[in-house]
Amino acid sequence: MPYVLPDTWTWDMWFADDGDRYHVFYLKASRALGDPGRRHFHVTVGHAVSDDLRRWREVRDALVVSDDGAFDDLTTWTGSVVRDPDGTWHLFYTGTSRADQGLVQRVGRATSADLYTWEKTSATAAAEADATWYERYDDDAWFDEAWRDPWVFPDADGDGWHMLVTARANHGAPDGRGVVGHATSPDLATWTVGPPLSAPGAGFGQLEVPQLATIDGRDVLVFSCLHGELSEDRRAAGERGGVWSVPVPSPLGPYDVEKATRLTDESLYAGRLVQDRDGAWWLFAFHHVDDAGEFVGALSDPLPVGWSPDGRLHVTDGRFDHLVS
Repeated sequence: MPYVLPDTWTWDMWFADDGDRYHVFYLKASRALGDPGRRHFHVTVGHAVSDDLRRWREVRDALVVSDDGAFDDLTTWTGSVVRDPDGTWHLFYTGTSRADQGLVQRVGRATSADLYTWEKTSATAAAEADATWYERYDDDAWFDEAWRDPWVFPDADGDGWHMLVTARANHGAPDGRGVVGHATSPDLATWTVGPPLSAPGAGFGQLEVPQLATIDGRDVLVFSCLHGELSEDRRAAGERGGVWSVPVPSPLGPYDVEKATRLTDESLYAGRLVQDRDGAWWLFAFHHVDDAGEFVGALSDPLPVGWSPDGRLHVTDGRFDHLVS
């Protein structure tokens, strides 16, 4: 059964495995808000644990907003968790501030010894958009400054760490500026922002919750984009939104996201790939809208994924075989 909290909406999620239990962190907000559109600015980072990726038990929340004056005194949004060689867990997350009216996104970091109790490392951001490559806030081009959903992973050669970020290039048609931003770090504390790993003009206004995975020896990028944030050309061609994937030549790209195909339709969103301890890969997402178009807000059951004969990642139980992108 999906992970449903009766009094709470849950949406974007990310996972960690401590070798004993699986942990899921997710955005959550009270259903007492009434309008699910209000959830984004009344949000907490929740936490649940599982022995099997199917039955979850909620535990104490992981993060809340900081005190006034911090870069994250308005919201704490989507992120990822990694463990460094000394055993410390690092949670990277998106923050927005009251001073910016929530319009400028930055990445922050918190640490934990046990995945349950987290301490933010600074009232200032660990990384933010660099105008050398990325669009800063311009309400004529887009509705916010995108620098969010950090996905952090170790360098394959052991040379530090990489961060993928939902970002927008500073050039090109506004409805197609979505790119995968990139930053690097030697130690998870100090980050240097560099050029994006994908190019603008691929037909996406934004590429949300990017994730890199290696499945059966093949690298793949997963991201999400709704219909309303596709480029005008893609919408005119009849394309719809959902969770997307594209094979990539290496963990650091380049990512040819123009060739992405959909894993799911918009009934599910913010997809994450998770490998279980038996080696199988699964897609999680949150239940986005029902058949009537109403927001749902619950974590999905795991969906099996694998490679199709034509080289696409797909959900192998057949439920999304009707998708054509």
